[in-house]
Order: sequence, then C-alpha cells, then structure tokens
Amino acid sequence: MKTKTKTGVILPVHSSLAVPATERSRKKSTINDIARLAGVSKKTVSRVINDSPFVKEETRIKIKEIIRENGFAPDPQARGLAFRRSFLIGMIYNNPTPQYVINNMQGILDALRGSPFELVIRPCNRDAQNFLHDMRAFIERQKLSGVVLLPSASEDERLIGMLREIECPYTRIAAVGLDAPEKMVVTHDSAGAADAARHLAGLGHKVIAHISGPKTFRSAFERRKGFTEGLAGCGLKLLSPYDREAAYTFESGQAAAEALLSLSPRPTAIFAGNDEMAAGVYVAARNLRLEIPKDLSVVGFDDSPIASRMWPLLTSVRLPIHEMGRMAAEKLLRRWKEKTPPADDKTEVIPALIIRNSTAAPNNV
Repeated sequence: MKTKTKTGVILPVHSSLAVPATERSRKKSTINDIARLAGVSKKTVSRVINDSPFVKEETRIKIKEIIRENGFAPDPQARGLAFRRSFLIGMIYNNPTPQYVINNMQGILDALRGSPFELVIRPCNRDAQNFLHDMRAFIERQKLSGVVLLPSASEDERLIGMLREIECPYTRIAAVGLDAPEKMVVTHDSAGAADAARHLAGLGHKVIAHISGPKTFRSAFERRKGFTEGLAGCGLKLLSPYDREAAYTFESGQAAAEALLSLSPRPTAIFAGNDEMAAGVYVAARNLRLEIPKDLSVVGFDDSPIASRMWPLLTSVRLPIHEMGRMAAEKLLRRWKEKTPPADDKTEVIPALIIRNSTAAPNNV
C-alpha cells in the first residue's frame, strides 16, 4: 500500500516518513531523506537550506515543501560546515606588470556583474617562506567560493595541491595547458612569439636580440621557446650574448637593452617579452641617440595600452587579457550553477601580432 504527499511524491506506507508526525518524530528526517524524496542531490538541498541563488525556483519550492511536511530541521553546526563558502571570488597574482593585473581584474568583474559574487584581490610572493600558509589562511579567512589564478601563481603546483586539499574551486590562466580543460584558460604564448620572430626575419634582420621575463614564469619560457623556434624556421639563431633575462619591468628592460646595445655587432632588432620591458628598450635606445625603427626595431608582447601610447607606436603581440579574466571567472560561475562542464571544455586564446611603427627593415638591407 502507498500514500501520496502534497507534492505528489509516492511513499511506501512502511516508510518512517509516511507515518504520523508523532511517530515520525521518534526518528528525525535527515538531509539524505529530503534529497531522496525530492529526487535531487544532497548538495542541492543544502543550497536551498542556505538560500543559495543557484537553484531553480520550481526545485526550491518543491524541496521546501518536503522539508516542511517532514519536519526536517538542519543541524546548525552541520549547516555551517556544509555552507562554508562566502559569495567571494579571489584573484591571486604575483605578476609585476600592473596593467596586466588590472586588465584581468576588469574582465573578472565583468563576469561577476549581475551575480551575487564579489571580487577580492590578493598579491602573493611565491618565494616567501610562508607562501602556502599565507594563501591558505587568506582563502579560509575569507571563505572564498573560488579563485582565479594569474601567471605565475597559476603555474605553482604547490598552490594547486593546497587548493585541492581544502576543496577550493579554481581556474588557472597560463601559457600552456597545465590542468583539466575545465580549469584552464590557455594563452598559447609561444605561437605569438614565433609570429614576432618571423616578422623581424621577414624584414631582413639577422642580428636579433631577445629580452625574456624571469625564468620562474612559464610565460617567459614559452615566449622565448616560440621566438627561437620562429627564428629557426627562418634559418636564424638566437645567439647567447643576445639572449637576456629580465624581470617583466620597465627598469629591467632598460638595463637589459643597454647591455645588448653595447654589443658588437649591435642588434638591429629586439623582441621584448612584454610591453613594459619594450618601453625600457625605447629609453635605452634614445639615450644612445638611436632612432626607432630606423636604427633599431622593437617588438613587445601583450599589446597593453602603453603600446599605442608610445612613439613610434609599438608593434606587439596581442593577448586579449581582459577577455582572459572574464573567461576564467565564467568557468567558476558555471560550476556554482551546477552545470557540470564537459571533459573537453577548452578555453583557449590565440595571440595576434599587431604591426605598428616600431619595426622596419634594417639600415644595412
């Protein structure tokens, strides 16, 4: 024999949830019982209890009625543990380029607009002794619902291991795929750097130099790798004296350029690993009274706003940094909306070389 609840759920008469309330009170209903009766997951019931916005209204009404009919009262302590996250998304970064950080931040904010989530910004120092302890304390103190990781924090497997341990959702922005596709925004930096190499070689440059970012950044490795491969495809090599490591900053770019421009033969072209360092190259060249692009061609990377504010306008490899931040945040939001991403949920961006006035054929061609 069976009976029917007001919600239309059919229960066997021998079920403890189908008997009178006085008898039912002897055995308290659990969240698992409510989930079974509603035909949903325990997680969905927990979200209804905690007034999460990411439950369909029809489902919310159904679950609340089943809770009322069965006299279910969640344990306050268990409820606190189940809903241990706030409506805060973190952005963790250690990138020394302010414009890169700002552009990503604006993209994340665009994705969060209209949602209940807010953004919390946190710089970090991967070399600090208490790096992981500080990051864990930050996430747990803020009860973050997830984090977006910018390079090179996104490349730190120690940090990823800690996030998995505390079950904090994350999305990584990186030059190559380092994780499952649903957790990555891949930027293919090497492809853009190869385009820069082919562009300079195509103009007739033979003595070409490169200023890379710090070796602790995977992006710096990928950009150098793509640049050397692009040169090799044109029958050229990046010789050791013309290969300098810097720090992705204006000052380090200027210092590296000064060293390169003192070499003999002097390079006729320099590819800088980002636009900040390219700006430093401009200053070093002008201090030596070299004219760009007549005496020296310069290519940057990122195509940040500074590229179109220098004179001559800087040729640069464009990454859609604003969009990268937006896409990374959208991946987190999709998980909170209980839409399980497919295994091949790839998010990739392809760099594009933007040719402006800072590159030309060398004087001796």
